[in-house]
Amino acid sequence: MSSSTSLNAARRAADLTALEADPNIDVLVVGGGVTGAGVALDAVSRGLSTVLVERRDLAFGTSRWSSKLVHGGLRYLARGRGGIAYESARERDVLMRTTAPHLVRPLPMVVPVHRDLGGLPGGLLARAGMGMGDVLRRLAGTPASVLPRPRLLDAARTRRLLPGVAAEGLLGGVLSFDGQLVDDARLVVGLARTAAGLGARVITRCSAETVTADGAVLRDEETGVPLPVRPRAVVNATGVHADRLDPGIRLSPSRGSHLVLDGAVLGHPRVALTVPVEGAPGRFVFALPQPDGRIFLGLTDEPVAGPAPEVPEVPEEDVDFLLRQANRALRTPIRRGDVLGSFAGLRPLLHGDGDSSDLSRDHAVTVAPNGTVTVVGGKLTTYRAMAEEAVDAAVARHRLPAGPCRTRTLPLVGAASREELDALDAPRRLVARYGAEAPAVLAGAADDPALLEPVAAGVTGAELRFGVRHEGALDVEDLLERRTRIALVDADREAAREAARRALAAHA
Repeated sequence: MSSSTSLNAARRAADLTALEADPNIDVLVVGGGVTGAGVALDAVSRGLSTVLVERRDLAFGTSRWSSKLVHGGLRYLARGRGGIAYESARERDVLMRTTAPHLVRPLPMVVPVHRDLGGLPGGLLARAGMGMGDVLRRLAGTPASVLPRPRLLDAARTRRLLPGVAAEGLLGGVLSFDGQLVDDARLVVGLARTAAGLGARVITRCSAETVTADGAVLRDEETGVPLPVRPRAVVNATGVHADRLDPGIRLSPSRGSHLVLDGAVLGHPRVALTVPVEGAPGRFVFALPQPDGRIFLGLTDEPVAGPAPEVPEVPEEDVDFLLRQANRALRTPIRRGDVLGSFAGLRPLLHGDGDSSDLSRDHAVTVAPNGTVTVVGGKLTTYRAMAEEAVDAAVARHRLPAGPCRTRTLPLVGAASREELDALDAPRRLVARYGAEAPAVLAGAADDPALLEPVAAGVTGAELRFGVRHEGALDVEDLLERRTRIALVDADREAAREAARRALAAHA
């Protein structure tokens, strides 16, 4: 592992000092989510001096609250949006085979076909939809060895894959495959660290106070000290808060809520359960198995009025909706007492009329009168394409001396082929989360073997130490909320809090 990709408190201080000494840069990126980190990587890989600032922490907002799905675009194709559907399938292919093959795996998904939940016509419709999805896979060039073709299942096979599904009236199922991230926040951290390895300055706890045509004023949130900088171009990648830097932007945020369940509630399914939403063609709820044995049940699509909250909460009506829809297909209903935790993210949808589920998932890149380039909309799967378009716009508007985009062929830190990953001498859980860096996580605990013991939810002290030394974690919440996902369940958070404190104190 190259130290040039390491983010930590010492590097943050050095980057701030260097920026104070020379405030002239090519590109200032505001926002440390998946889009902002993608923009920073795109810009620096083209040879542009790049600074990314994030007011809180990497992946603090929407980017850590996704379903962890890398969609192939079927939903958009069903709505007649062929362009965005193909873009989704193409970007999924880039993620799975080049950018982050260590973080994205094929996820089998089954739509059970019940006599009273659509019956045979519903099953045939689902099969036709999955067939269209397979056409997208082939158009994107993704081989069947990476994402297998869809197929029909009989009732017995459906029940083996989905032990919790209701047997009464079960006709069979439709099996298809999509991409699944082991952790969306880890993708953001990987993007930021890869950008740092190429020379970008990635500075968390640093806000953009003002942005004008003549420059910007940053503020170190740790000390309160202002820092004037002179970027040639500014890219606003602040998601649902984009209108704070560009009042001309109009967004209609939509809330996507998820519930956290123990896998035992559904019999530890081997595939994702997909249930059509009653009375809403083309919408589904998903019970998504996670590597730690838990299940994420989601998701909703509800408009959010007023200012976007920093950390959205899951309202009771969302819990009711998700349980009601999922229980239609289950043998034993999920009860509220089965819910271990919950989370919600806000989609930065472009403003429009009608229901939030009908608003465009396409993205937009605009240029404000002061020259700020704003990128909004879109979704996690297409972050790379959004970043490329945003940097293209900044280069054109400000005549920056940039080379061509390189990110289609640029692997992130930890990326390796499946054969190389399989050959690593490290626990499979670590390989799934850290890829080729898994041995480095183990090596970091060589002086204290106790760090290899789990502290909560399977996470070890070695991972907490790695988060502080190399992944930019500055406090306990960075470690428990984003470098790991321990904090999804309150009991796990409390069990791991002291270990997180020790990891930080050891490197203060």
